[in-house]
Amino acid sequence: MSEQENVALIQNLYDAFARKDLPFILSRLADDVEWSVEGPSVIPYCGKRKGPAEVQGFFVALATLETNQRLTMTTPIASGNRVACSGRYQSTVIATGKSYDTPIAHFFTVQDGKVSRMEETMDTAQIADAFRGAASATRG
Repeated sequence: MSEQENVALIQNLYDAFARKDLPFILSRLADDVEWSVEGPSVIPYCGKRKGPAEVQGFFVALATLETNQRLTMTTPIASGNRVACSGRYQSTVIATGKSYDTPIAHFFTVQDGKVSRMEETMDTAQIADAFRGAASATRG
């Protein structure tokens, strides 16, 4: 795929996230996709996942543990089969009522028209603080 096609793929994934279209997102992931969100275990969706079924757990955790979510990303930038994007993520943890607003960055690798790897970075200290005290918070 061209860099423009890779950027379009990632933009389509963000659009699908905004409309809560998880089947669309999962269908654009490679069978052996690696999905990595580094952070402490108090943040239920942090960790490494492999394959669309495990990645689904990431999105289910976001949907069931947080509310008032807002993801605002800049236009993705491509270099070969790598696509990067930065922006902000805002949300409220349902169990604690605490909100956060963090800078965020995503780094994607695209192979054969599908995402084969995603790495996410964010202000995990701020998010961990929002989750602290959430007895019901478990890894999704």
